[in-house]
Amino acid sequence: MDHRAKRVAVVGAGTSGLAACKHLLARGFRPVVFEAGDSVGGLWTRTLASTRLQSPAVAYRYSDFPWPDSADVFPRHDQVVDYLAAYARRFGVDECVRFRSTVVSAEYVGAQPEDGWERWAGNGEAFGDGTGVWRLTVRQHGADETEQTHEFDFLILCIGRVSGVPNIPSSFPANGGPEAFRGRVLHSMELSNMDDADAAALVKGKRVAVVGAGKTAYEIATECAEANGAGLPCTMVCRNPQMLLNRPDVWGKVSIAYLYMNRFAELMVPKPGAGAASRLLAALLAPLAWAISAATGAWYRREIPMRKYGMEPGQGFARCVSSCLISMLPDGFYDRVKEGSVVLARSKAFSFCADGLVLDGGGEKLADVVILATGFRGDQKLRDMFVSPRVKDIITGTPLYRECVHPRVAQMAVLGYAEGLNNIYAAEMAAKWVARLLDGAFRLPGVRRMEESCAEWGKYYARRSGGGGEGQSAWRPCIGAVNLWYNDELCRDMGCEHRRKKGFLAEWFQPYGAVDYVDIQ
Repeated sequence: MDHRAKRVAVVGAGTSGLAACKHLLARGFRPVVFEAGDSVGGLWTRTLASTRLQSPAVAYRYSDFPWPDSADVFPRHDQVVDYLAAYARRFGVDECVRFRSTVVSAEYVGAQPEDGWERWAGNGEAFGDGTGVWRLTVRQHGADETEQTHEFDFLILCIGRVSGVPNIPSSFPANGGPEAFRGRVLHSMELSNMDDADAAALVKGKRVAVVGAGKTAYEIATECAEANGAGLPCTMVCRNPQMLLNRPDVWGKVSIAYLYMNRFAELMVPKPGAGAASRLLAALLAPLAWAISAATGAWYRREIPMRKYGMEPGQGFARCVSSCLISMLPDGFYDRVKEGSVVLARSKAFSFCADGLVLDGGGEKLADVVILATGFRGDQKLRDMFVSPRVKDIITGTPLYRECVHPRVAQMAVLGYAEGLNNIYAAEMAAKWVARLLDGAFRLPGVRRMEESCAEWGKYYARRSGGGGEGQSAWRPCIGAVNLWYNDELCRDMGCEHRRKKGFLAEWFQPYGAVDYVDIQ
């Protein structure tokens, strides 16, 4: 049987799912894409009114599909949705999508690794020996909700980490939980899922407190400030502020991509699996890495009044890059702070009282509405997909091999789970790798070798990225500081040249991006 006739399912029609489907189509497969929503675009279809891209359009793109000239430098969320929809139409992806279809469970039926695997799926090939299948239960939304069961030879999960299962703080003192509060408590996910008009009406004329330290918290606080002004200031409560930038370049003209997204920059990072020579070279270059991080961080601290308002991150700039904790400030955020329409409060912990929040030291912040911008439980979301207790237990225990496949879970890949400084760039490269794996262009190595590689990456994440927060694993899968090394590994697997630039200086000092890999299809 021609392997291209195999049944392939893709779950999710966001940036990763669209790329996976596109590259499978290019190799002769006819995948089925299950999307719970009404349109392609994933989380970009459910955002705050003010949400924009955190990367310039020229960087955040698929390798073979440029943005239209009409797009903003930092496109609005609706422009991102239009771009993704145009990509789906251009490459026939939209014809493969089944909308309003939620995959509620996935179960593998076939031989398990306990049966004596030495290679992934028994032989290192995408479809194994052809006897195993993934059984999906799919809920079809509509006038009459129905559930159907489908079987596929390969499963690709593109469900992302920052949606679906909200991270709700649960450690509160007695009588200090949300039940003590007389107002409304909601997670930012609920706010993002509202129509813009409903979300605006919720905060208009209200005392709002936002709990969180990431981009979403800053955006919500800014929107509340614009709605209510200094008369009803929005209180933003955070424990460890993230690094939010006012522009993507330093010293007026040097893009941070030249400092952190080229080959020379990655020489200063002890890359996972690169061996003793990489560690030694990184150690020798450590003073230079420190100087670049210190100078970059100092420049942004002068440009942005984070120190004045007590919002300095507790880690250096390089650590923010390696943990993917860098975003762009909403326009005018610190102007709102200066005018008093946003009040910033640092607190290691918080609890609820009848009239608002109680912070460290017993101080109270009055509120009518409390919005928890506290992130998502991406690990739990992935575990909840599976029926098997064994798969639930192991799927998030260590990093995935090549951030795509688990050494002991057959005929399945996960895309878009690891973060990067530019997620669409990383997701497309992984999609190309998975498509070639399914097409038989290469085999995976032995299970033991794959697990050794996963362990190396796990050590790197724990050392350089830190944990994912309360309820998450002890490591955070971020390839921000080693994205180029990650691409090199994918290219070597696929049999492609990993050095993509012309000339020595360009190869070592120019930033890499999606366009450099456009010829890999």
